[in-house]
Amino acid sequence: MTAEAVPGTVAGPPHTADDPGRPLRIALLTYKGNPFCGGQGVYVRHLSRELVRLGHSVEVIGAQPYPVVDDGVTLTELPSLDLYRQPDPFRTPRPGEYRDWVDALEVGTMWTGGFPEPLTFSLRARRHLAARRGDFDVVHDNQTLGYGLLRDLGAPLVTTIHHPITVDRALDLAAARGLTRQLSVRRWYGFTRMQKRVARRLPSVLTVSGSSRQEIVDHLGVRADRVHVVHIGADARVFSPDPSVPEVPGRIVTTSSADVPLKGLVHLVEALAKVRTEHPDAHLVVVGKRADDGPVAAAIDRLGLSRAVEFVKGISDGELADLVRGAQVACVPSLYEGFSLPAAEAMATGTPLVATTGGAIPEVTGADGDTCLAVPPGDAGALAGALGRLLGDDALRRRLGAAGRERVMGRFTWEQAAIGTVRRYREALAHHHPV
Repeated sequence: MTAEAVPGTVAGPPHTADDPGRPLRIALLTYKGNPFCGGQGVYVRHLSRELVRLGHSVEVIGAQPYPVVDDGVTLTELPSLDLYRQPDPFRTPRPGEYRDWVDALEVGTMWTGGFPEPLTFSLRARRHLAARRGDFDVVHDNQTLGYGLLRDLGAPLVTTIHHPITVDRALDLAAARGLTRQLSVRRWYGFTRMQKRVARRLPSVLTVSGSSRQEIVDHLGVRADRVHVVHIGADARVFSPDPSVPEVPGRIVTTSSADVPLKGLVHLVEALAKVRTEHPDAHLVVVGKRADDGPVAAAIDRLGLSRAVEFVKGISDGELADLVRGAQVACVPSLYEGFSLPAAEAMATGTPLVATTGGAIPEVTGADGDTCLAVPPGDAGALAGALGRLLGDDALRRRLGAAGRERVMGRFTWEQAAIGTVRRYREALAHHHPV
């Protein structure tokens, strides 16, 4: 439903905050929610579904690209001006599209090279929640970290920070060539100053790994006692072994939502060229959009790999699971990850994994040689060696695939994530003092 169509209350009987076993009424905020591109949309979809399965009421409130939610979850659309939509990103809206001063702020920030969505979504969300005071027991923000969320929202606020965006900023600056590009990157990431200020004032922060927890403390200055790790993971109902899916010789699969340095895809492309000298049937399937230019496209052309690298996008979870099941090797080449859902999902299917040691990835994948093959981030030669080793060793693939699945099923599932998140909701309720 749209924000204008939301009724005054969420279904459910009246209740008090001191009942530790009652179902909760949860507002889950996300300033972007595409479940096929980036981890935030995946997080919202799977967490909301599992919260409902636990008996809670969940209303996802999001902007474009709107989240996809499963049965039992309510979606409320809180529209922005959608300035980055395809096929006309960075568009200038028509005069009739402007509704208020927040829209003007959104366009003005975009015109000057900044990224406005965290701030403008937070302002719209504050206004929306103020009109629905009493509808929710808890408000859960998914990494908006905008000034609008610092006001009283009528319910305790819990915030998920997957990892500090300052990490992305540092990597993009390191890869920027020339003063003009560096200035552009600095301006684009101007919103991180706001996110630092907001994060320091948050009473309860959830994050997805111990590595991210430490970076939130170090980079954002959040007090350590306010940051709590709740691991996320794979949807075990979808990502599971299926012997009926044929293995495709030489197939390597990876997920890369954007052609940015953080994802390390260019290093995997370079590694593929090396691997093909000994395994000529080796080929790469990338789950994500292919960029028309940039370092990945340039590497594919330079190395003559146009027929050995395929990009797929917009596929369902079931199609993704089958794609991973059919691969001989899954790969996570990222320079950094705050968790790595693709690693957990691949391991859950029993597909053997090659992964870097960037950020929190080792927390998910486990030890080199036990549950995966681990290599340093940014090292195409090491990637090539590990990929070639797995492609040439059936027994090793079987052993690592089985061990990887056992690790994920014992530690990293969405059901476990929902249970841990509800525990933090109840803690926030216990410490909340309404204004």
